[in-house]
Amino acid sequence: MSTLQDLPAVTECTVDGCGYNHDHGCHAGAVTIAGHVGDASCATFVPLDTKGGLAKVLAHVGACQRTDCAFNTALECMAPSIRVGAGPQGLDHADCLTFQAR
Repeated sequence: MSTLQDLPAVTECTVDGCGYNHDHGCHAGAVTIAGHVGDASCATFVPLDTKGGLAKVLAHVGACQRTDCAFNTALECMAPSIRVGAGPQGLDHADCLTFQAR
């Protein structure tokens, strides 16, 4: 991948408590997916009522630290797009719902 437009888009975020989420769309410039075994968390999640991010841009996946994901190649996400939402830890935590173990 060589440009922002080549990165997979975050097509949905249902974690309303994140400062980057505006009406189920992520407005961070890019997100990082992190976590550990059993948890592919959105490391960009900010639990604030204050809304931030870019008004006219929807986020892309800037980095993926989950080397055990089927879509991860050289720490880049190769999925066509991803969805972010509440994972097993509840609504105050954001997970990559597109994650698939290798």
